[in-house]
Amino acid sequence: MKIRIENFRLEPLESGHYIHPYLARFRMDGEQKSWEVLRARDSVAILLWHRERERFILVRQFRPPVYLNNGEGMTVELCAGLLDKPELSPEEVASEEIEEECGYRVTPTDLQRITSFYTSVGHSGSRQILYYAEVTEAMHIGPGGGVPGEEKIDVVEYTLQEAHSLEEDERIARTPGLLYALCWWEKNRGSGI
Repeated sequence: MKIRIENFRLEPLESGHYIHPYLARFRMDGEQKSWEVLRARDSVAILLWHRERERFILVRQFRPPVYLNNGEGMTVELCAGLLDKPELSPEEVASEEIEEECGYRVTPTDLQRITSFYTSVGHSGSRQILYYAEVTEAMHIGPGGGVPGEEKIDVVEYTLQEAHSLEEDERIARTPGLLYALCWWEKNRGSGI
């Protein structure tokens, strides 16, 4: 994916749709403290393995906060999404995200829950639920790419060898959830291939 970023700037945010900045004030061991925090939504992330092609299905996308830190902003990550639909279970949201971002139809019952953990613990402490699913070409129903006009996502595939390299290559912006998921896969699934 080629993108061109122009006129990138930061502006104060009083209130946001996805995050809400606050100053937390509290007493700890009798001493007054404060901490800048962001209230953020919990999320799901899914490690996808294509059985026939023996490849991981991941996403590559532009992330403005990463751009702020490395001047490129492109990340390689797991398919993921916010838990912003209270009427849906986390598994239903994960299934929707797989179809939307990667173009595969996976039912909620086809998802294997790996674990959950807290992310960005220094400022938001939101929880992410991590899943695993296997896909085949018969499950491929569309191009993926995310919500048109809102997201710019490329679906990318990594062989086992490329995934091993990805784990070690610090030049590529990747998430801790992705790194954990790949280690989980090697420990729990990799020996069965």
